[in-house]
Amino acid sequence: MRALPASALAACGLIVSACGGTATGVPAADQMARRDAGPTASATAGKAGPAGSARPADKAPAARPLAGRVVVIDPGHNGGNARAPKAINRKVNVLTQWKACDTTGTATNSGYPEAAFTWDVSKRLAKILRSRGATVKLTRSSNTGVGPCITERAAIGNDSKADAAISVHADGSSPGNRGFHVIMPKKIGGPVDPVVGASSRLGKSVRDAFREGTGLPYSTYIGDKGLDYRNDLGGLNLSTVPKIFIEAGNMRNAGEAAKFRDPEFRQRIAVALANGLQDYLRP
Repeated sequence: MRALPASALAACGLIVSACGGTATGVPAADQMARRDAGPTASATAGKAGPAGSARPADKAPAARPLAGRVVVIDPGHNGGNARAPKAINRKVNVLTQWKACDTTGTATNSGYPEAAFTWDVSKRLAKILRSRGATVKLTRSSNTGVGPCITERAAIGNDSKADAAISVHADGSSPGNRGFHVIMPKKIGGPVDPVVGASSRLGKSVRDAFREGTGLPYSTYIGDKGLDYRNDLGGLNLSTVPKIFIEAGNMRNAGEAAKFRDPEFRQRIAVALANGLQDYLRP
């Protein structure tokens, strides 16, 4: 989620083949991906009923394991941020420092923006979670607007009394760096302190499910085994509910950029995140 200046969102491009799966010999998360895959995903293969007839891949499972749970999804950045530098560069207090209200986010070298990626993954994730019974709220309603500020994003989760909140991002590091990491809060003598432990448990559940479901490696350049703890992110510092950030990978890495442009792989990401959230939220 390393931000480009609002006045100059870089564009560039990279293409390699995305990873897929086979109907046999795949981990449990892949099997769930087949169940939750959208109508465009190749994961629809292998879903036959008792008489060999295919079951629609987007049909909600009979069980609703997340009934009664509230999840807030925060799609990082927004598609209109670059046209409103004054608004998004306004400084807000995140308790440990003053930071910009929001940023443009990064992009692949071919110009696929982080904001578009996070919006697509978040919509897919919301659909899966709702099919499993959860009440889901997103911090923005489109990818054409500006903001909201990081303080407002935290407040949405707090006001919703979410059982879990997740901010979806992708990083913009050097091309040779790769892999994903999960960011969790530290104690700062502020509102997040009571949920730091729960946020850590949430982060580890999502880390494990994301690794299994996507096959992406832990970050080679940040954190330890895919986990990082920070005290400078307003979305975490101001949260009173368990909350994490997921940096799904490096948009400037050729292999990961190609995967992120693939709708089928974005569906795998969404299913993996849903599985991690469900693991944390289960009784």
